[in-house]
Amino acid sequence: MQKLKTFFKEKELDPLHWELKNNQEYHIISNKVVIEQILNAPEVEQEKIYNKIVKLDFKNANINDYLKHLAKGLIKNKGGIK
Repeated sequence: MQKLKTFFKEKELDPLHWELKNNQEYHIISNKVVIEQILNAPEVEQEKIYNKIVKLDFKNANINDYLKHLAKGLIKNKGGIK
């Protein structure tokens, strides 16, 4: 989805890594990996994520907080956004 690519390009988010725990396992995941997963997600999921990100951005919320939330879902689902 082009508007997601444009959003992330214009945001110029600083690279971040999170250490997250799931079922006694630790995972290190970056916001870059989460963004790549978003851009490779099905169109329907991308649209939902885009709508959420736009609302957060309008409120000047930290987009990386939302990406971290998605990262937790990725490790829980072993690599897929759901």
